[in-house]
Amino acid sequence: MRDVFHEQLESVFADLANICDCVEEAVRLATEALLTGDAEIAERVISADVEIDRQREEVEEAAFQLLSLQAPVAGDLRVVVAALRMVTELERMGDLSVHVAKIARLRVPGLAVPDEIRPTIERMAEVAQDMVERVSEIIAKRDVAAAIALGRADEEMDQLRRRSFSELLGDDWTHGVEAAVDIALLGRYYERIADHAVSVANRVVFVVTGDNPHSVDA
Repeated sequence: MRDVFHEQLESVFADLANICDCVEEAVRLATEALLTGDAEIAERVISADVEIDRQREEVEEAAFQLLSLQAPVAGDLRVVVAALRMVTELERMGDLSVHVAKIARLRVPGLAVPDEIRPTIERMAEVAQDMVERVSEIIAKRDVAAAIALGRADEEMDQLRRRSFSELLGDDWTHGVEAAVDIALLGRYYERIADHAVSVANRVVFVVTGDNPHSVDA
């Protein structure tokens, strides 16, 4: 019975890694739509979120079945509960990608990102996408060292967020309130994607070691 339980648990974590791959694609495509003004790509991101939601529901159902049928205790219970929290984090990351795509779509045929702040937004997008990609590997391999190292990328994201605020609040900002709101929102969306990535990674640390990293959300 325990062998079956652990096989099912491994399947749940494989599904989590697959969802993370879908989220990474959503971040990539949403950024492409944002920087190119491609409404069709933006629509693809928005439509694909339904599939991420469906996969989340499947993981939740599988986890609840493990809880009800296998009655796990101690370490096994910790893993199942962590999986439930991780899938919620991943879904939120997908939702944030949709928010980026919606800003891109709203500004078509123009671009939401003015040229002078484009390098900052591009870098924020690169960091966010890289972090999501790394989280997929962390989930699949239960890589504690990689999970801990992910926090360093989050520090860069925080610095980029502060830079974006400095740029849009500077005296030489000439793009008006609407563009400033777009940039503030985009910065927040990419920052939150990074925050969720770190949270998922920290939950992997919790699963493997039983230690609850300080930055894991309650």
